[in-house]
Amino acid sequence: MASSKNTACKQCRREKVKLYLKGQRCYSDKCVLEKKPYVPGQRARRRTMETDYYAQLREKQKARRYYGLMERQFRNYYEKAVKRKGVTGEILLQFLEMRLDSIVYMMGLATSRAQARQLISHGHVRVNNKKVDRPSYQLKEGDEVSIAESSKEIAPVVEAKESGGTLTVPEWLKVDIDNLKGKVLRYPERQEIKAPVNEQVIVELYSK
Repeated sequence: MASSKNTACKQCRREKVKLYLKGQRCYSDKCVLEKKPYVPGQRARRRTMETDYYAQLREKQKARRYYGLMERQFRNYYEKAVKRKGVTGEILLQFLEMRLDSIVYMMGLATSRAQARQLISHGHVRVNNKKVDRPSYQLKEGDEVSIAESSKEIAPVVEAKESGGTLTVPEWLKVDIDNLKGKVLRYPERQEIKAPVNEQVIVELYSK
């Protein structure tokens, strides 16, 4: 599986916003961004000339890192969104939110998206009672997601269950954390998507 070479904390510092890439640590006073709210590197505190292109690029990078995607994956989602009727930016975010790894994370079945991807890749997650091992799997309205019966006692799942409550489950999802399962009730509306990005700026970048 493709992954970023930058540490999670450096990615948050680079974008100057919490991307919640390290689970519980991001909600505690151990969060590095609280102590070092500036970009990493020797020239971190030098002022940079922020052009429109620079702002658009940073917004795209922020979204990629938030959802844990490589450039080609992210661009593919944009190209799919362009072909759909409706607001391209909103459709793009819906695609990203409806990924299986995002849903597993938002349901509280994993403490981070990275952990959710690992659980899925190792075969611990079921969709409609069938094993799905692709983090990018696109869910639909009515799909049910659960942890495999044989995987309910593994350490990452137990940790996620015990830390339940850190995330507020969105209204478009229904979760039974005690039984480690949930259901997609509908597609999310823009105001329900918590990603700290301005999707219109990303659309402007790609549409040039």
